[in-house]
Amino acid sequence: MAEERHLEVRRTARYWTIGSPGPEITDVWFVCHGYAQLAGKFVTEFDTIAASHRLIVAPEALSRFYLPGEPGFHSADAPIGATWMTREDRAHEIHDYVAYLDALYDSVFTGIDRKKASVTVLGFSQGGATANRWVTRGSARANRLIMWGCLLAADSDLNHAASFFRKVDLEIVYGTRDKFADTGMMEEYEKLLRSNDIPFRLSTFNGGHRMDRETLRVIAGAQGKPTTGNP
Repeated sequence: MAEERHLEVRRTARYWTIGSPGPEITDVWFVCHGYAQLAGKFVTEFDTIAASHRLIVAPEALSRFYLPGEPGFHSADAPIGATWMTREDRAHEIHDYVAYLDALYDSVFTGIDRKKASVTVLGFSQGGATANRWVTRGSARANRLIMWGCLLAADSDLNHAASFFRKVDLEIVYGTRDKFADTGMMEEYEKLLRSNDIPFRLSTFNGGHRMDRETLRVIAGAQGKPTTGNP
């Protein structure tokens, strides 16, 4: 009879940065790309907030694949994307990427004084669930979580979130023409957060399921605590 087993192995993970660790860094962003994206392309969205005091770190998901194209075999120049996880063996995939991101965080802060730095974790689309699970399950300490074009992970404990997000600022960002907004999903989710007394700040922009550079500039310069979840 076949029996499923597991073995932990070493992997080489790739990540991209804008800026370099050093004593002048006081603002660190970890930005998690969406499904079928690569970190090298995604990180260019953050050129607009590059600054001498800011380090932007874009980890790439561990599982890459050829994007669908013409029927048959992929060509030599077929585009490639990455995914943080699938439903297959999901518990181990989540465990692996949380451990990976914890290791990346530790590596980054070998050259930065954590006590003097603010940490923002941003997740776009599929990367939002990754970012959410990381900051709530991992050992890294974040000051702010930005969920962009996504909801908190479906397996989030909202009772725990109510207390957690009084210590970590939660910001939700989405385009008013995002497919999720069109279905009313975002509006219903805002009600759910309020009903569970989870504090959050909401930002929207005129656009679809994508990053928006002007909105990003505003958020990067925002100060203070998020609004409560109450209207």
